[in-house]
Amino acid sequence: MKPFTYERARSPAEAAAAAARNPAAKFIAGGTNLLDLMKLQIEAPGHLIDVNGLALDTIEPTAQGGLRIGALVRNTALAADERVRRDYGVLSRALLAGASGQLRNKATTAGNLLQRTRCPYFYDTEQACNKRRPGSGCSAIGGVTRQHAVLGASQACIATHPSDMAVAMRLLDASVETVRPGGSTRVIPIADFHRLPGDTPHIETALEAGELITAVTVPPPLGGTHLYRKVRDRASYAFALVSVAAVVQRDGSGRVALGGVAHRPWRVEAADAALPQGAKAVAERLLAGAQASHDNAFKLTLAERTLGAVLAQART
Repeated sequence: MKPFTYERARSPAEAAAAAARNPAAKFIAGGTNLLDLMKLQIEAPGHLIDVNGLALDTIEPTAQGGLRIGALVRNTALAADERVRRDYGVLSRALLAGASGQLRNKATTAGNLLQRTRCPYFYDTEQACNKRRPGSGCSAIGGVTRQHAVLGASQACIATHPSDMAVAMRLLDASVETVRPGGSTRVIPIADFHRLPGDTPHIETALEAGELITAVTVPPPLGGTHLYRKVRDRASYAFALVSVAAVVQRDGSGRVALGGVAHRPWRVEAADAALPQGAKAVAERLLAGAQASHDNAFKLTLAERTLGAVLAQART
């Protein structure tokens, strides 16, 4: 690990301003992803800004009937919150499907959204990776691609986003609240928050330099049956090959989103309209334009079958 300096921010605006003054700075809260990357020298920030003391760790009702979840709310606390379990069951289930209990105790809401890919070529500093070193190429293309994207990829990157929580947030149409270095705030719809790789896979979100997430807001409850099913290589502590988040109403309508298949949580609103027609119709719309390799073509079948299992469970 390379040397770095450290400070504790006293307010969100101060933290954002400090990050803007130092381009080599990174925010740190739980550190469950950043510290690993620093040890491998994939990330080498010259300065860390500790945001743990910013009182962003509460879950509060909104005037619109939803919930405002502070950026520093730990994953364990969010999954266990009575309101989340009752009204946003898909979110609680997605959180509990991720990582381990120890990591969930440290990982934060904002940090979960900002996780970097678990692509093995990204983690191997001997391999070319446009996400790690822009313009160096992508060793994953033409390599072993079993874990990689079948949707929304590009010639620059075929990595997938690792978060389970983000898939549920996308399903719920959450919004991300931020503060900029100048002190102004903005709200970013979750649909616009994570970027597809295009020619710049190292630019992963819509955040500007120095911008700090302060909260994530979810709209009023949707009702219906909330489900999250994650298919992975082992029963725990593994990232999704395919995951399905769904909210299904009694009349068969609802909405669905996929994880493990793209550079960001994957939702196609047009696919929601096909829910009453069954998994095959939904999958045709969700997976339209998919480009799979020999190693990961199974994900297309797996996604449809997982959708089918989720919809069957919702009907019971």
